[in-house]
Amino acid sequence: MQYRTLGTTGAVVSNLCLGTMTFGAEADEAASHAMMSRFAAAGGTFLDTADVYSRGVSEEIVGRWLRANPDEADRMVVATKGRFPMGAGPNDLGLSRRHLGRALDDSLRRLQVECVDLYQLHAFDALTPIEETLRFLDDAVSAGKIAYWGFSNFLGWQLTKAVHVARAHGFAAPATLQPQYNLLVRDIEHEIVPACLDAEIGLLPWSPLAGGWLTGKYRRDERPTGSTRLGENPERGMEAFGPRNGEEATWTAIEAVQLIAESRGVTMAQVALAWLAARPAVTSVILGARDTRQLDDNMGAADLVLSVEETQRLDDASARPMPDYPYGRAGIAQRNRRLEGGR
Repeated sequence: MQYRTLGTTGAVVSNLCLGTMTFGAEADEAASHAMMSRFAAAGGTFLDTADVYSRGVSEEIVGRWLRANPDEADRMVVATKGRFPMGAGPNDLGLSRRHLGRALDDSLRRLQVECVDLYQLHAFDALTPIEETLRFLDDAVSAGKIAYWGFSNFLGWQLTKAVHVARAHGFAAPATLQPQYNLLVRDIEHEIVPACLDAEIGLLPWSPLAGGWLTGKYRRDERPTGSTRLGENPERGMEAFGPRNGEEATWTAIEAVQLIAESRGVTMAQVALAWLAARPAVTSVILGARDTRQLDDNMGAADLVLSVEETQRLDDASARPMPDYPYGRAGIAQRNRRLEGGR
């Protein structure tokens, strides 16, 4: 593993993070514990979960492993999230002080810890004033319930507003943002990545393999079957087979990954993960494995460094057309000026 600071904090984490959304769903407790032990043995020091993953079961599985493995647990930086519904009531979700207070206490209980290292807002909440949310987080830091906090799935303007509100009130500053980011989903580079670079916030990308697309397991115009996520559900959310299969850009990017993987003697997953880990602002890439076999393959990317030429090939193959304004050449020209003046 390589190690990086968590945003601008002094906490250090591995450049690969073990995500636990599969725990209690696609992986039972024994398989989940085996993955955590394998990850720790390989030098991994960063675990990410959320209260909504399997409705608390993922946190419980992580908590029991932490309790049973105190030495490994002492080296782990543990992250969780709150925001989505954990009940049917109108106050059982959101970023209000009422909901987050209960959600955090429940997460601490399930994880069997007194303090969570990184507590993340799982999504924006348009009904709760951002000042209320940030004051709660600052109080939680002061109370010793969380060490650091971050965002997940926030837009650039939402993140920037929160950064400046926290700064204006003297609240604890955010450390990280979790966005979807991979070779097939690069739109965050227009607004969100620049916002994170400006605020010195570390990125923790989720879905780094685009739901398995970047591993090479799917074939053009062949509807997936078998024990894969799309094989079990081809219409699965943003990863659905039909829309991506119909885009030529999907297969152009996948082919570039395959060619580099073959030339380097590594897997396609390792190439895609290595590309992402080297992107600007990225602190750690969140892995989502079903078993130790997948995890071992993914962890092979920890020390893989792509050449400048290989990175450029992937950049070019995965680039998507953008409107000339505000993100294309016309927009860029209006956001910059020459020292010598003129247009």
